[in-house]
Amino acid sequence: MKKKILISSFDMEVGGVERSLISLLENFDYDKYDVDLMLYRHQGDFMTMLPNGHNLLKEIPEYSTFRKSIFEIIKNGHYRIAFSRIIAKYVGRVISSCKRFEELGLVSMQLGWKYALPALPSLKKEYDVAISYLWPHYFVKEKVNARKKIAWIHTDYSKLEIDNKIDSKMWEDFDLIVGVSESCVSSFLKKYPQFKERTLVIENISSTSFIKKMAEESCGELIDKDNCINLITVARLSLAKGIDDAVKACRKLINQGYNIKWYVVGYGSEEKNLKELINNLNLKDKFILLGKKINPYPYVKACDIYVQPSRYEGKAVTVTEAQILGKPVVITNYNTAKSQVKDGFDGIITEMGVDGIVNGVKELINNKELLESLKYNTSNFNFANNYELEKLYGVIENRYIS
Repeated sequence: MKKKILISSFDMEVGGVERSLISLLENFDYDKYDVDLMLYRHQGDFMTMLPNGHNLLKEIPEYSTFRKSIFEIIKNGHYRIAFSRIIAKYVGRVISSCKRFEELGLVSMQLGWKYALPALPSLKKEYDVAISYLWPHYFVKEKVNARKKIAWIHTDYSKLEIDNKIDSKMWEDFDLIVGVSESCVSSFLKKYPQFKERTLVIENISSTSFIKKMAEESCGELIDKDNCINLITVARLSLAKGIDDAVKACRKLINQGYNIKWYVVGYGSEEKNLKELINNLNLKDKFILLGKKINPYPYVKACDIYVQPSRYEGKAVTVTEAQILGKPVVITNYNTAKSQVKDGFDGIITEMGVDGIVNGVKELINNKELLESLKYNTSNFNFANNYELEKLYGVIENRYIS
């Protein structure tokens, strides 16, 4: 009989984690496994990109509240969840301010899940394996009956501003913790060394043929293809992604005489602040926020250099996607950078911060031989890695962990 697998995540809004989930589902062996997909909200531009083969479970109203405002939750009659969110927001702010966290929302998110658990229904079906694909992992921990439970990590835990004591108790109930890179697992274990024997690296699946096919679509006349050097970044507009540093780097490069335009595909909470910064630095026609794009690949293909200015990452899906399209990449030296780019071979790893970004971009613009070498190496490297799924199958079949 086929083994029963559950995969859970939040929704299908445009993002790197969601793209990696689509690739995972596209390559899953449905002849061997029955796969249920649990999305807390049936929402997002990527909903239409979900492949065939799995069974999408019906949306459960209580779980759809987690990315809604408290006002919406009350309006929909989920009063216990609304109350838990109010308390979580207050306590989260207190904890975050005491620890001087810059990102105040993460602790509130942890507490919001923890406090809401009594009001959340359980799934009745029993599974052989349940996979929680996006943190926090309380749904699979508390509300799913499975013989084996797996939690995915996509970020650098050494930089994540959360309450680690709360988090540690959550991880205890998982049989396996999967990181998307060696560095991602290493940073996790610095926070939680007690889980060393439960960790495994399974890289994001890269659908090279899909990316190249999607890149053939038109991006209209938005990219200036003739008159300057075009840089591009695809990222969520958040503090972690360092787009503010990119704006400042753009100003410095232009001041030093470089004829560039910098495009960013993405959306997020920092959009207003970034627009103000762009205006203050007089970069309205030079640093261009393109907004949310279901298909970012034509924009990447149309540009000359891909830049990832992040402060921290697990493993940036967008960097590999740019490499698949033969683009030279510049990435900052965040903790997991060396797991993604071989410096000088398929990209440039530059120092963190504004000056590091400026120097990395200048190195590629000034050194045509290096630029062409990076293009050649990325164009001729096979980024397909479907074999990574064999690790997951090994876990399911008890070959990696009991």
